[in-house]
Amino acid sequence: MLALVGESGSGKSLTSLASMQLIPNMKSHIDQGEIWYLKGEEKIGIHNLSEKEMQGYRTKEIAMIFQEPMTALNPSMTCGKQISEAIQTHLNLEPKAIKKRCLEWFESVELHDTERIYSSYPHQLSGGQKQRVMIAMALSCEPKILIADEPTTALDVTVQKEVLNLIKRLQKKHQMACLFISHDIELVRDVADKVAVMKEGEIVEYRIKNELFENPEHPYTKALLACKPDIQKNLKSLTTVNDFIDNSEFNLDTFYAQNEINIDDVKRKRASYYTNKPLLEINGLTKVYEEKGFLKRGTQIKALDAVSLKLFKGESLGIVGESGCGKSTLSKCIIQLEKPSAGSILYQGEKVQWLLKKNPLRFRKKIQMIFQDPASALNPKMQIGDIITEVMQIHQIGANHHERKQKAIDLLEKTGLKAEHFRRYPHEFSGGQKQRIGIARALALEPEILICDESVSALDVSVQAQVLNLLNELKELFSLSYIFISHDLSVVKHFCDRIVVLNDGIVEEEAFSEELFEKAKSKYTQKLINAIPGKSMHS
Repeated sequence: MLALVGESGSGKSLTSLASMQLIPNMKSHIDQGEIWYLKGEEKIGIHNLSEKEMQGYRTKEIAMIFQEPMTALNPSMTCGKQISEAIQTHLNLEPKAIKKRCLEWFESVELHDTERIYSSYPHQLSGGQKQRVMIAMALSCEPKILIADEPTTALDVTVQKEVLNLIKRLQKKHQMACLFISHDIELVRDVADKVAVMKEGEIVEYRIKNELFENPEHPYTKALLACKPDIQKNLKSLTTVNDFIDNSEFNLDTFYAQNEINIDDVKRKRASYYTNKPLLEINGLTKVYEEKGFLKRGTQIKALDAVSLKLFKGESLGIVGESGCGKSTLSKCIIQLEKPSAGSILYQGEKVQWLLKKNPLRFRKKIQMIFQDPASALNPKMQIGDIITEVMQIHQIGANHHERKQKAIDLLEKTGLKAEHFRRYPHEFSGGQKQRIGIARALALEPEILICDESVSALDVSVQAQVLNLLNELKELFSLSYIFISHDLSVVKHFCDRIVVLNDGIVEEEAFSEELFEKAKSKYTQKLINAIPGKSMHS
């Protein structure tokens, strides 16, 4: 198991796509180098094969699991038919034997109710189930090499751990070689035998796993290991890649000593939050969705079940749980994008429904949201300056366009961007920069509460560290309170004062962050904590 690790844009996926000849006109694009595959005693030059010749190697000899199963699976075909198609293409079997082989592979990837999965369409399965179907399809012809390109990025920590363990077990059982691609170096700690670290298209370090983790040599490798929040430490800010790359004298132990938070100081500061009345109070919030599809009319799904919680001024409140637990539904109910079925939401002691009737714009500007995918949250046809000034104009902030423009430029600079970015379009920015634009837009309305809905989960560990540091700085600068939604407990522990654990729409547990990790009461919470990548090493 070789892990290929690096940030977005480092060339990881390009390497895997080249190995599968999935790059159009690949021969004309390769300036230098070769790709060799050892089939028995024969060396095959993948780079010299025609498209027709390569079809005999894909799936049968070299197979690939893609990052996003929803886009990799055909939505108009059942899962069984898709795997049958792959088997039929490469193995000369009767239809009954093909179906039997499909069901056996579903069982081997630990999918239960195999007949139902066989006849289901991709949209009828959960993210973890879809990823298992992808693994079954990739392994259906028993390839010699499996390429797993970020196969767990979009999954919850618990499902992620299950899928990682499954790939490792299948790899050993079938004696496959595996190239595992990830941007999270901690993720591969438990599964890889060797690790190659890639930066800007070059391998900067290539070592046996234990040697690399115990004594990383390249500054970039050290940076990737240090950027991820450590559940054993309480730090004011996180290190970034630039700390290591730009400063040859940078010392991690010195950084930790300077940034270590005294837990007694934290407790004293927290005490000041809770002397005042809650800024936001949720009592018995319930949200029921009714299925309206054909043959499903009348079926009810309870997304939230009598959820109660409080947010105090200056506090960062973490909401954690697996996909489908109700985290995003809760955030949508708070900002009234969804109407609750029961319960009440109070902002500064007043009911939100009453505030919306009395002065809707005043309420809406006070609670803003930073979304998970910054690319889809920004209008691609608008310059970012107009994106930020538009919301100010709607809420009548600033006397004229010139004043609004100055405020927008000031916000861009405060969020780590530049004045010249004002006239650029979203596609001209990286993922981390787009997220900063989303933060600047939210701050333009001078809110009191910012809801961060998985706002760093799609980012590289280094960019994630930069955005978390920025959010902490802005909290002090603008006197903000945060509701921070995430499935990554290591990030939530670093960022939040209190954590609420949601499970199937019910509050499973609530505690201060350090107490939750030291003595979690719920088995569900403990399961989430144990699934954190690299947790076994830290403990």
